[in-house]
Amino acid sequence: MKWWHDEKVSAVWTVLRIWLGIKWLEAGLHKVNDGFDASGFLQGAIAKAGGENPAVQEWYAGFLKDFAIPNVDLFNFLIPWGEVLIGLGLITGLMTVPALLAGASMNLNFLMAGTVSTNPLLLTIAVILLFTGKGAYYWGADHWVMPYLRQILLHKDDKKKPVIV
Repeated sequence: MKWWHDEKVSAVWTVLRIWLGIKWLEAGLHKVNDGFDASGFLQGAIAKAGGENPAVQEWYAGFLKDFAIPNVDLFNFLIPWGEVLIGLGLITGLMTVPALLAGASMNLNFLMAGTVSTNPLLLTIAVILLFTGKGAYYWGADHWVMPYLRQILLHKDDKKKPVIV
């Protein structure tokens, strides 16, 4: 067993995971309750692609202009509810790895759109937790759910296992 999977060290990862989950949940609930419209944010990000020292790369501004803005209603739904689900997943430790990947992806996209804020910190913590593997969810629902899912998905019928001689 690697040291970062140790029961005591996993408590540190759990505190970080729950803190990160609270940050995501707060951000998502704020957007859900107060209404969220990404239009202004997207237009602002596209505007940051010009000038001598652009904060947004031209290719990413093109993605925002050609895909995100025409589908802004989809983003207006996905971003707040995605943040809520990421937060709940991290707080409970259920579907921890997908929640960390989704959160890191959102942080990366916010950074590429020219918004620094807390995104570097949240992205760094998500990456650290991803590298800890099982240590990130040792104290969480995945500790029990993941072995059960592996058993169901990988060993449906023990009688059909090949015999190796």
